[in-house]
Amino acid sequence: MARIGLLSLSDGRDFVHRDVTDHIDRAGRELAAVLTAAGHEVITAPEQVSTNALATSQARWLADQHPDLTVMHHSVWTFPHFTMLAAEATPGPLLLVANIDPQFPGMVGMLAGGGGLDQIGRVHSRAWGDLKDPAVVTRILTQVRAAAAVQGLRGSTFGRIGGRPMGMYTAVANPDQWMSQFGVDVEEIDQWEIVRRADNADPARVRAGREWIERHAAGVHYDGKQLTPELLERQIRSYYAMRELIDEWNLDFSGIKGQPELTTHFCTMDVAEAFLNDPYDWEGPKATHVTATEADMDGALTMQLLKLLTGDPVLFADVRHYHADRDLWDLCNSGQHATWYAARSDDPAENLSRVNFHPEVFYFPAGGASVQHLAAPGDLTFARLTRLDGEYRMQVTRGSLETYDDATNERLMRASTYEWPHAFARLEAPAEEFLGRFGSNHLHAVPGDQVDALRAVCRLLGVRWDGFGTAAGPEQAKERV
Repeated sequence: MARIGLLSLSDGRDFVHRDVTDHIDRAGRELAAVLTAAGHEVITAPEQVSTNALATSQARWLADQHPDLTVMHHSVWTFPHFTMLAAEATPGPLLLVANIDPQFPGMVGMLAGGGGLDQIGRVHSRAWGDLKDPAVVTRILTQVRAAAAVQGLRGSTFGRIGGRPMGMYTAVANPDQWMSQFGVDVEEIDQWEIVRRADNADPARVRAGREWIERHAAGVHYDGKQLTPELLERQIRSYYAMRELIDEWNLDFSGIKGQPELTTHFCTMDVAEAFLNDPYDWEGPKATHVTATEADMDGALTMQLLKLLTGDPVLFADVRHYHADRDLWDLCNSGQHATWYAARSDDPAENLSRVNFHPEVFYFPAGGASVQHLAAPGDLTFARLTRLDGEYRMQVTRGSLETYDDATNERLMRASTYEWPHAFARLEAPAEEFLGRFGSNHLHAVPGDQVDALRAVCRLLGVRWDGFGTAAGPEQAKERV
């Protein structure tokens, strides 16, 4: 749910304003009803803006309500300096909405006001048309979701558990840049805190977690060495240690380095990472907590934005293998996929029935369970914040996940690391183009088409758009010509 401030603008001539005030009021109530019906909270300014003084006072009143987005509604011709003055008094994302009506030319007022904002460099978005048109409502609600995601990011804290993993430059970002551009603080926490706090977990809760996994999973494949009940319980203890750190430090999203210290000498973080990203655990429903493996900062930031946009768990994976004969990508990474992706069901038991807990492979001598499953089919949006010469860009493509018959699934999974979770992805991005310029080994995804919403997020955050396939957009097409 977003908190939306609604400011209705009018004509500055008193005799005109008197004649259109009822129309403005009715149009404002209709827009507020559409936003409320979509589940958002709407706060309407007490007065219509018909003077320069009201432009400032009403905008300041709305700003004091701390909205995620301020909507300036142009349902009639509006004096452009009202838009300018109101924008000056309004921090945060701004959306201009106009009707298209030859009798009440709100579109003209929106264009005049928006043009003025362009001249002074004030970032804003625009939506126009009849509210009875679903496409118009979608356009407005896309901007609402983007603004809520951006505002949800600002003032948040990322918990970085451990340092740079295995020399990955792409997993480390500048905290100054994060605060300046995204409003996110970084709390540095040593991995020893997981080891130390794991012993504090309640044995009864830990045992209940293990038994729940054993009862609901497709299989827990103990081998007496790399995976034992004791090692699985150590992983569950690590999950509780992370929950304790999250609560104590008020962390909004996190990343765990893991390799090589924990994976060599303690246990893998696969179980902790999978269930932190899930909307449930063995104790029932819970909020998801974005947690990136290898303490991947830009990966976690991408995931948090996708979560704030959709409310869904977010996929994290290595771009592990490309099956050229099928034009198919195997997105696979040790333990990081939330178990929700196994069936994308609201019922944890349905998801877990497709998840196997295998002994960890030779990369991780400390052992533990790898949380293996094959992600369910469906359309997704794939995205990743990367940096080019220090500047952020959002690399995005549309695509879909696929599954096949059991024998084919098995063969494709065994082509890489069988014991890890897999997602077979068909991307719009041509392989040559994707491998030629994608800026990370990690890729993230959420269900549905989120391209327009991500574009809106990038505009608000000052992030360059870098799309593949149909997500490229006209700007990139022009660049390539």
